[in-house]
Amino acid sequence: MQTNMENLKAEVKKQLAACKKIQDVQDIRVKYLGKKGEITGLMKNMKNLSPEERPAFGQLVNATRTEVEQWIEARREEVKAQELAQRLQSETIDITLPGRISAIGHEHPLHITRKKMEQAFLRMGFSLVEGPEIETDYYNFQCLNFPDDHPARDMQDSMYITDSILLRTHTSPMQARVLQQHAANEAVKVIVPGKVYRWDYDATHSPVFQQMEGLIVDKHIRFSDLKGMLEDFLREIFGASTKVRFRASYFPFTEPSAEVDISCVMCGGSGCRVCSHTGWLEILGCGMVHPNVLRLNGYDPTVVNGFAFGMGVERIAMLTYGIDDLRLFYENDMRFLAQF
Repeated sequence: MQTNMENLKAEVKKQLAACKKIQDVQDIRVKYLGKKGEITGLMKNMKNLSPEERPAFGQLVNATRTEVEQWIEARREEVKAQELAQRLQSETIDITLPGRISAIGHEHPLHITRKKMEQAFLRMGFSLVEGPEIETDYYNFQCLNFPDDHPARDMQDSMYITDSILLRTHTSPMQARVLQQHAANEAVKVIVPGKVYRWDYDATHSPVFQQMEGLIVDKHIRFSDLKGMLEDFLREIFGASTKVRFRASYFPFTEPSAEVDISCVMCGGSGCRVCSHTGWLEILGCGMVHPNVLRLNGYDPTVVNGFAFGMGVERIAMLTYGIDDLRLFYENDMRFLAQF
């Protein structure tokens, strides 16, 4: 019996020495000390012994059980320490390595351009207002002298949500909203920057782009006021030597209306591929506020008048930075954006 017990203890030691994980040690505990374990099972042999042999056998089993428990607990602590050491080794951070340098962001070229434009107009006494990008047909067209059957709608009917709600096609709806928010014939002087949406998509057009609208309404406003203000603005943006010209045009919400050109920023007006060898680049549209627009929004055109203008922020940015494809602004290509 003594020999069998020694063999059992030797086997336990051998198996404990081979343990690599805590679970392996736990499995050995169950195998030998569990309810159905081998050492626990030895006590069942007591019934086969004589009364004289039972005390000695019981002491031997209990002593063996105590020894095995001690070995298992000691091995469990050893394996636990080994696992911790391995984990610490695998998760070690080499603090001697240089740190990863985070990329520092900067303003988008469109944001830089828009801010420069806003600051120029704010210095002239304009107030900045913004409006909803989801607009009603009433404000987007009707209040601006675009009746339902007006042919000028063909260029702008774009992204409708319902029959009467669409993504705004220009920032001009804010002209109507601002006028209606003021008392009748009250003076107004605002700029309206923001995103607009149309179906166009090519090198010089995008389904989403930014506009900046301007509106002045007061008594005794003249076209010469509009002309002088825009000349000052364009020369601040493109340089004091920039030449400006006005060409007669048509917009439903202004009368008279004009397109504004500047001398080519690439060739200085001598003629090149960018300006189609004309020396001029179209930059914005403007005009005196149409009397119908004033009437539709609660103003009396016999008492006050005004002027309005609108331009694309992308157009200004393309000419400022010499960019020939508007779509580059929206492709999030870091090779392009990192230049600014």
